[in-house]
Amino acid sequence: MDPKYAGETFKHLEKESELLLNAYKSMSDELHRLQVEEEMLMRKFYELMTAHGLNKKKGFNDNADERQNGLQGAAADVTNGADERQNEQEGAIIYMTNGDH
Repeated sequence: MDPKYAGETFKHLEKESELLLNAYKSMSDELHRLQVEEEMLMRKFYELMTAHGLNKKKGFNDNADERQNGLQGAAADVTNGADERQNEQEGAIIYMTNGDH
């Protein structure tokens, strides 16, 4: 490297390092915010499942045959912005059953 440009290159690298550090901090903050939001949504989902009596120890797929045959269930429209943008979909239907028949 030409010593003539060493000072200029060093300043440029320092600036790049500062920009990368700021981007890292910003992304880290966003990740933390999303993790907190995910935890909150999972707690709400658990509360909803508890209210409908669907949180059995065996898992949520206990009544897969009933859902598949359409014997019992309620439709819930679930959308995810990232999936919609990536797959150009508007949402998904989830059938929930409580197995009381």
